[in-house]
Amino acid sequence: MVTRCTQFLLALCLLVSTAASARGLPDLTGLIEQNSPAVVKINTVERSSPSRSMPPQYQQEIPDIFRHLLEPRRGQPRPVASMGSGFIISEDGYIVTNNHVVDGAGEVRVTLTDRREYEAKVIGTDPRSDLALIKVEAEDLPVVRWGDSEEVKVGEWVVAIGSPFGLDYSASAGIVSAMGRSIPNESQENYVPFIQTDVAINPGNSGGPLFNLDGQVVGINSQIYTRSGGSIGLSFAIPSNLAQDVVAQLKEKGRVDRGWLGVGIQNVDRKLAKAMGLGKPSGALVGQVQPDSPASKAGIQVGDVILRFDGHKIRISGDLPHVVGQTRPGHKVPVTLMREGQERKLTVSVGALPGSEDAQQNASAPATPDVGGRLGLAVDEIPDSLKQRWGVETGVLVKQVVQGKAGANAGLRSGDIIAQLGFETVETLADYKRIVKKLPEGELLPIRFFRAGQPTFRTIQIEED
Repeated sequence: MVTRCTQFLLALCLLVSTAASARGLPDLTGLIEQNSPAVVKINTVERSSPSRSMPPQYQQEIPDIFRHLLEPRRGQPRPVASMGSGFIISEDGYIVTNNHVVDGAGEVRVTLTDRREYEAKVIGTDPRSDLALIKVEAEDLPVVRWGDSEEVKVGEWVVAIGSPFGLDYSASAGIVSAMGRSIPNESQENYVPFIQTDVAINPGNSGGPLFNLDGQVVGINSQIYTRSGGSIGLSFAIPSNLAQDVVAQLKEKGRVDRGWLGVGIQNVDRKLAKAMGLGKPSGALVGQVQPDSPASKAGIQVGDVILRFDGHKIRISGDLPHVVGQTRPGHKVPVTLMREGQERKLTVSVGALPGSEDAQQNASAPATPDVGGRLGLAVDEIPDSLKQRWGVETGVLVKQVVQGKAGANAGLRSGDIIAQLGFETVETLADYKRIVKKLPEGELLPIRFFRAGQPTFRTIQIEED
């Protein structure tokens, strides 16, 4: 009798323990079933020249044995197909995805879970946040719900739905590993405080949604860190709050305007913190102040440590571009800083980030086929405002890029400043026109340009007639 009671008690304890364990793991079936219809697969076709290279932040995803495939070589341009994911945010067909999914695409096709297919139009793109807004002509489509990324906590469960390696509508789950990760893009700009997760994200998941357990989109899957080409548990998503602001601007005006302060910054280490009267390392140390910038006009000086900006605490230097970039140009905001051991408060009138208001054009604006001549570029003189902000005195400003032409295939974007073509320096618009006329066809030639003040070398090739 004692033995039977003992066995019963053991079985009861095991049942209770199993039930408790089950309660500790979320049931994701309802979330996935409800939201999958609003997740789409995106296929694109672009014209690519052999000289086109993959951006550095994505080259790390390619195994070493395949890297030779990225090297430029001679030959005729050929259609290149790629794929990604996205999600529907309105019943009339607006869809969010990554910029790098549709960048340079001549054709974008969207497939729903019920196998319906649509050709999509690119409404606007924002390379700085790696976001794009596209649209299909349809009605009564299933939609997702936005969530508040500010409420996301490290350790909570999240779910990704997308098409990894082209496998349709796959779901994976994990936890949030960290918040506010700073990962500079290819132009060394840093305007996205990424959500880091251990969710299995692979090529093809790009642009897909990251859900919380309430079935709300709290992030857009954008990047992975890997040494194998597949997931190793380090994936990064764009926060939904930032994405909603970017998408709203793209829908309204086809571009994104960001705040600009005009400082060069670095982190504060332990020794610097002690020397500057800080209790612990924190804030963004100002190492440079651009002349006539919002920071200069507000009285910010080299050596100041910015501790708060518009009420946001600046823990590390990477936090400052995040909050400044999300501030609308023209707004006056309070700034708290440490100067010579004394805390001070200033007010800054935030400027417009170069390349957003002054130079950035709607990346999807239909380009007239005969615009741009041999390179497929519409260019103009550089406005004085950009010369001051970027410290670039000579060159020509790219105003429009015709897809499928030499300039687009070289990776040029509106807002870039061309400083060299072939082996000749471009100082004026007249120089540009003269050099372009005599560029040979079918040869790889160097091109140097500035993007947001950062110099970049690539190659360009004019197709043979």
